[in-house]
Amino acid sequence: MGSPGFTLIHVIISIVGIVSGLVVVGGLLSANRMPILTAIFLVFTILTSVTGFFFHDPHVTPGQIVGALSLVLLAIAVCAYYVFHLRGLWRLAYLGTAVASLYLNCFVLVAQSSLKVPQFHAAAPNGTEPPFVITQAIVLLTFVVLGLLSLGRFHPEAETP
Repeated sequence: MGSPGFTLIHVIISIVGIVSGLVVVGGLLSANRMPILTAIFLVFTILTSVTGFFFHDPHVTPGQIVGALSLVLLAIAVCAYYVFHLRGLWRLAYLGTAVASLYLNCFVLVAQSSLKVPQFHAAAPNGTEPPFVITQAIVLLTFVVLGLLSLGRFHPEAETP
């Protein structure tokens, strides 16, 4: 495990990524690119995944697998937004990967909260109990709905952001 100071930095980076991501997804729902917040969201979400690899464990952890998947999604999102300027199918690629990477960050937030917050841990000590499963299902359903709604609403013009 990382030092308490490193863990705090990782948590702060994660919270910035999640909060900025939620605002960016709100912008997608109103066809607003929010270029500065999008950059913040992408950078901090990438940093979240990268810093997650610095928590030492002798085995590959679920968090590392989620982090690797998130980095692949974020690479596609960055290319779709900054290289291909959301043209054509790149708009769909951006929407899907941005929303999915935010979902993964929230998935980990729920999982870590279940492990680290005593009240949540008491309700789901193994991560298989109904409160945990229901919470994760609600989070997943929320992001599926947000992603589908953004598909119908986010149609930026094909120009450089």
